[in-house]
Amino acid sequence: MTGVGTNRVAIIVDGRAVAADVEPRTLLADFLRDTCGAVAVHIGCGEGTCGACTVALDGIAVRSCLMLAVQADGGTIVTAAGLAALDGPPDAQNLTPLQLAFRAHHALQCGFCTPGILVATALFLRANPHPTRAEIVDHLSGHLCRCTGNVPIIAAIEAAAGATAP
Repeated sequence: MTGVGTNRVAIIVDGRAVAADVEPRTLLADFLRDTCGAVAVHIGCGEGTCGACTVALDGIAVRSCLMLAVQADGGTIVTAAGLAALDGPPDAQNLTPLQLAFRAHHALQCGFCTPGILVATALFLRANPHPTRAEIVDHLSGHLCRCTGNVPIIAAIEAAAGATAP
């Protein structure tokens, strides 16, 4: 039963069904973190510029800080915590191939931007399994990493793709 001024939102987050009443103005990022416990969703800029809050909604990368929770009702969301659903089975340490590439190429430092980059990149590589360096650079233009910089991130994506991009 919904309360006065609330809407019922039912979604699947990283394979787990979640339903709750939310105010119509509740952002998807806040719903994911506060109601669903999806702490891999980071809120950076709050205006869609940095990409830290990127999640997959029904197989499409979205900025969860720009969406309302009610807009995701009935959808399936994958966060970095459920990356195996997008990137392939994890190894014995529970790391997916993309995460292993990021570790091998030192493509993270503080890690704040990493969950959003991982989700967006897993979707990017599904659509374009052998990207060129220019395509990778273009893909990363929607993500800000203030600690690591894009050089090791590009190398990690190239390694994950199995590509030596021109």
